[in-house]
Amino acid sequence: MSATAVERPLLRLRAFRNLFVAAAVSQFGSQITYVALPLLAVSVLGAGAGEVGLLASLGTLTVLIVGLPAGVWVDRMRRLPLMIVTDLARAAALLSIPLAWWGGWLSMGQLYVVAVLVGAGSLLFDVACLSLVPGLVGRTRLTSANSLLVGTGAGMDVAGRSAAGLLVHTAGAPLAILLDALSYVWSAAWLRRVPEHPDATVPGVADALRDGEEAGGGARAVGGVRAEGMGRQVSEGVRFLVGNPVLMAALIQGAMANLAFPLCSVLLPVLIVGGLGHPEWVLGAYLAVGGLGVLAGSSAAHTLARRFGTGRAAWLASLATAPAALAIPFLGHGPWLWLAAAAWFVLTFRTGVNNVLLVSLRQRVTPDEMLGRMTATVRLLLMGATGAGGLLAALLGELWGVRAALWAGALIMALSWIPFLRSPLRTHP
Repeated sequence: MSATAVERPLLRLRAFRNLFVAAAVSQFGSQITYVALPLLAVSVLGAGAGEVGLLASLGTLTVLIVGLPAGVWVDRMRRLPLMIVTDLARAAALLSIPLAWWGGWLSMGQLYVVAVLVGAGSLLFDVACLSLVPGLVGRTRLTSANSLLVGTGAGMDVAGRSAAGLLVHTAGAPLAILLDALSYVWSAAWLRRVPEHPDATVPGVADALRDGEEAGGGARAVGGVRAEGMGRQVSEGVRFLVGNPVLMAALIQGAMANLAFPLCSVLLPVLIVGGLGHPEWVLGAYLAVGGLGVLAGSSAAHTLARRFGTGRAAWLASLATAPAALAIPFLGHGPWLWLAAAAWFVLTFRTGVNNVLLVSLRQRVTPDEMLGRMTATVRLLLMGATGAGGLLAALLGELWGVRAALWAGALIMALSWIPFLRSPLRTHP
């Protein structure tokens, strides 16, 4: 097989292309709910800072319950059917919100339950998707594939959040959430087009996926998975992660950033719409700036990695951008709104860089049979930090106001480069 076949554009690989489309559509809808759900709580149910913070944290705290078992499930099961089921389950959960609103029995309790269900479904979907990508494109093209996925996801962030602000302003939050439910159905339909194996013309990739499916499916008799207990498998994944200093540095840095981001964002509907009196579209536009930052960072990641190396590029991006967080608490009217939005762009640029470089690094250094467990363990800790940030935002918002939460997040974010300082990740190729 010629080398030119290997280097075909990624979107000409049918399996990856359909996965790409499914993920893009789902991401668009998810960003609509990201904006619409807290706005629904504030505008329809009169939720305060504590309730909005709790709502934001529940979906991410769900990973504390199902996070580690999710990796074992993904490594045992066929990943595509699992992703389709989670898409349809999330669609059903979200559909209950506009139905309850139209029926007049919508409550915060229902929003909390939906947040938990959607969080659990998103966890399983994301772990399965990240575990599937190496087999679809080959390990040598992971940075390019992740750059494409993250960049497109960021574009969907911009489009989804902007559309959400306009939809909520013109048609109401329930209709916006209905659109997200339909996006999950669309995603499931595209996933059905992903073949069980990638294009056979890509040397080595079909074998890699077949091996991964045998490792992840019911036929994993080799390796003794059926005989081993789930606890042993979970501990293997944890030990692998903890024993790798490069992965641990990336994990600690990511956990600090994920703790800080909710502190800087989950109470924005209370501040921007409720406190400052801006219309809903301003909130959507502000959050969409973050999507532009992720898009720019993901687009630059491959170039930065070639210039500095993967680890050094991630370190320099963190060091250069983290101090911008100190401008976020000054969010207000006029130029103060623009200043905070610019800082938000800078911070999310770093997120885009790291989402490509560090995800690709984890996929490269992790064996196929450990991908699901490693990914789930990392997701558990990162999303757990996000959930803790939401709860802390709720507590600080109730006790000392929204700006206290913003300052706490800004300080943590400004220091989030420190885990890289003495880590071997700084020189990792």
